[in-house]
Order: sequence, then C-alpha cells, then structure tokens
Amino acid sequence: MAVLPIVKYGNDVLRRRTEPVTLFDEALQKFINDMVDTMYAAPGIGLAANQVGDSRRVAVIDLSVGKRPGELRVFVNPEIAETIGQISEDEGCLSIPDLTEMVTRSERVRVRFLDRNGEPREMWGEGLMARAMSHEIDHLEGKLFVDRLRGFKRVRIIKKIQKLAKAGMW
Repeated sequence: MAVLPIVKYGNDVLRRRTEPVTLFDEALQKFINDMVDTMYAAPGIGLAANQVGDSRRVAVIDLSVGKRPGELRVFVNPEIAETIGQISEDEGCLSIPDLTEMVTRSERVRVRFLDRNGEPREMWGEGLMARAMSHEIDHLEGKLFVDRLRGFKRVRIIKKIQKLAKAGMW
C-alpha cells in the first residue's frame, strides 16, 4: 500500500467529472487501499479519486480517521438519491489545505453506490456523514466546496490561495 500525492486547488483534474467504474479487479482493490492510506496519512475523513489524480468514480470516508475499525466506507459510482433538510457548518478539504468556511449542505443524504466488490448498496448519512458523502460526491462531479460559497467568502479563499501560490507555498 502507498500514500498517494493529493492534488491541490488549481489542478484541472479536480474540475473533471469522474468516470464510472466497470472493472472490479485487483488493481481497483489496490487503488482503494492506497486511497485509504492516503486519507489516513493526511489526515482526513474523506477522499475522492480525482484528489489523487485518478479519473475513476471512487470515494472513501471514515469519520474516525482509522481509529474505529469497521467505520471505513468505500463508495464506487455513488449517486445522491435523496436529501432532507439543510445545515450550515464549517467545511474544509484536503485539496484546499488549512482553509475552511461555512458551507450549507443537506442534513440527511441517501446515497446509492456499489461497494468495493461491485455489490449494490444504499446508505443514509446524517450530520457529518451526510456532509462528507455530499462533499466527496461533489468532488466526483468536478466541484469543490468553494463553488458553494458566494460573494466575499469565495473571493477571500481564492485570494488566499493565489497569495500562497505566488509565494511558492501552494
């Protein structure tokens, strides 16, 4: 298993919609394991394939960051089927390190997906899990949390990124 480099805001791969997975082979299993290692090493609670430069529609989430066995979730070809309510909370991203902002998302989310073996699944997420599921599926659609911001909040984060990039720190 390996820790993969996480791409940052500004890399075109983050803006491309990912492609559905059709082959559930050993290479996919290794890639999923590498994604999990990368997420834990960051450390983070979620990671989408395009955040490590891959175009497959795969995401991993573990709210415990590896501390509680059995909490790792692997989502292959996930789609949001239903949403309930709205809540605004602070949100960050491994591809936009050290910058957070209040983002409004659904309070509950039902997702249809395939597990790592290609078996159809469905899952409700609530609270932080709903936020993480929505955030990672946004990534797979080529969207970032800054795209959900408006006005000053969006401008402020983008200016910080530009300043860091200009200083060679991005």
